[in-house]
Amino acid sequence: MTRTVDPSPSDAARREPAVVVNEIFWSIQGESTFAGEPCVFVRLTGCDLRCRWCDTQYAFFEGERMPLSRLLREVERFGCGLVELTGGEPLLQRNSRLLLQQLCDAGYTVLLETSGAHSIDGVDPRVHRIVDCKCPSSGESARNLSANLDLLGPRDELKFVIGTEADYQWARKRIDAASWAKRVRAIHFSPVFGELSLETLAGWILRDRLPVRLGFQLHKFIWDPNLRGV
Repeated sequence: MTRTVDPSPSDAARREPAVVVNEIFWSIQGESTFAGEPCVFVRLTGCDLRCRWCDTQYAFFEGERMPLSRLLREVERFGCGLVELTGGEPLLQRNSRLLLQQLCDAGYTVLLETSGAHSIDGVDPRVHRIVDCKCPSSGESARNLSANLDLLGPRDELKFVIGTEADYQWARKRIDAASWAKRVRAIHFSPVFGELSLETLAGWILRDRLPVRLGFQLHKFIWDPNLRGV
């Protein structure tokens, strides 16, 4: 007679959908139209881009496999209604879309920060997708997935990180007469921290009367720019 043996918790955990997590922390949202609001950040491990100015290189490889149920408990303990999934590049992980769905189902306002190099198709429509468009000085502008622009909607935001005036002109050309430009929640032009001043970028935007928002990394003005977990 064959006897059925219940799996151990570790076996069950291995079968449960999981993601590799670099860090989970509670801070002030530093970017996007949600800037200034308390937010729980879930940073996933891994990125296949190497932007010249990247400030989260530690997320390329460091991380721990975490079942989604445990991750949701970790997020819940902060008691905050705003959650951002970031990286690295979160869409590289197979279960990231399921995680976004489960966070939405749990009643959170959910943000996705993505490099723009991977399709945002299939992301839960309740998610606010914040999509980077890599400028030439990043070294990764060839990786921009143009099909993403056609998928942008009124909950979504597009971000250009500007390092030089050539970047600015490149980004400007991409929003001029773009069909998606009026559909999105916001378009952000943000300077590379420590390389381009807010005053200079603001001057260009005002000079050219661009319909964009001047963005900056608020958390780097509150805390040490090199501090992790903020």
